[in-house]
Amino acid sequence: MNDHLLRHLLAVCLTLFCLAAKAEDSFKSPDILVLGDSQLSFGAGPAFVDFLTMLEKNCGTTGTNDLSVGVIGVRSTSLATWVAKSGRAKAPICNVDPKWRVNAGAYGSVNRSGNQFVQIGQGTPYQFCKKGKSAFEAMFENNYYTPRLVILFFLGNAAERWAGSAQTTLQDVRETLRQIPRTVPCIFMTTAPPYGQKLLNLRLDAQANLQKAFASVGGRCTFIPAITDTTIAANLGRKESFRRHKSGKVKDPYHPTEAAAGKFLKLSRGKLCKAIVSKLMPKSAKAP
Repeated sequence: MNDHLLRHLLAVCLTLFCLAAKAEDSFKSPDILVLGDSQLSFGAGPAFVDFLTMLEKNCGTTGTNDLSVGVIGVRSTSLATWVAKSGRAKAPICNVDPKWRVNAGAYGSVNRSGNQFVQIGQGTPYQFCKKGKSAFEAMFENNYYTPRLVILFFLGNAAERWAGSAQTTLQDVRETLRQIPRTVPCIFMTTAPPYGQKLLNLRLDAQANLQKAFASVGGRCTFIPAITDTTIAANLGRKESFRRHKSGKVKDPYHPTEAAAGKFLKLSRGKLCKAIVSKLMPKSAKAP
């Protein structure tokens, strides 16, 4: 290889390295952050970005379309995972998936890579894995993430845990609110109904215990019970709302499609908009 070609290749490599470093260093906390489980990874993530980047249209607000939106869904996680500081409880967030090498879906301002799937702990926007600290603690430490609003979107992975014990549910909610800074307004919204009745019954019990827990800790974090008669009607037994095999049989009864997730948000619009307005806008503002 001659010297001219070598210098050219080195220049190209240096340029690419600098561009990558610049992209990493340019990370800025989103104004609105949505955190949740695999429903965000597989369908609801893009739906939330679409809904929240058009708040003026969807909620009748003013001056909100310029707010940046970031969505991160880590599969097989719940509140107990995000507050855990070590061990098996924390593992779903920080352990590299042995098969796929990624464990999360990221959308909006927190992911400009062109690939929706990421591994938490790898990359500037996902440094939530510090020894002796929970993911929430690492996220909000030293003003790393400084959102104006956090929306928590969980249910399925903790449905059995929450349905089985009101006290455990209260414990998870209290610890979550202890770790999220008091200066950060929050909304907790339960995820969309599943395809089957058995799963639905479990999640309804879990939702009921969550509602009691949030009511008992005060109104700092607005609770939205999003499994309602209307959202159930849109998903329960509705094959078109879920991924299917070529035969037409539902192959994923847990995660509604992106289109179904968008419909779910529209059906939940009233409660969601009211909560968003109460957290982001002056008290004189009104939601539709």
